[in-house]
Amino acid sequence: MLPMMLVLSLVLGILPLLGVVWTLINGMITTVDGLFMSLILLTLSGVFLLNAYWEMRDLGMLGKKTSGKKTGAAPATKSPAAKAG
Repeated sequence: MLPMMLVLSLVLGILPLLGVVWTLINGMITTVDGLFMSLILLTLSGVFLLNAYWEMRDLGMLGKKTSGKKTGAAPATKSPAAKAG
């Protein structure tokens, strides 16, 4: 079962997109109010879908989770002082 935060983020990411579609269908997109409402709804949708992406990445649904460290062992290198001496 999916964690509740992921489900909530997906739902709250899709709902504003439906609001943008509603704005387009009603023809309000050509007004200043419609433009600003569309921008606000797209921003909300982007924030929640980004959160859903991070949740899915952390749960391993999108591939390997990288924690900033390389998984393979790097070959040992000598410091410049060890090479000179």
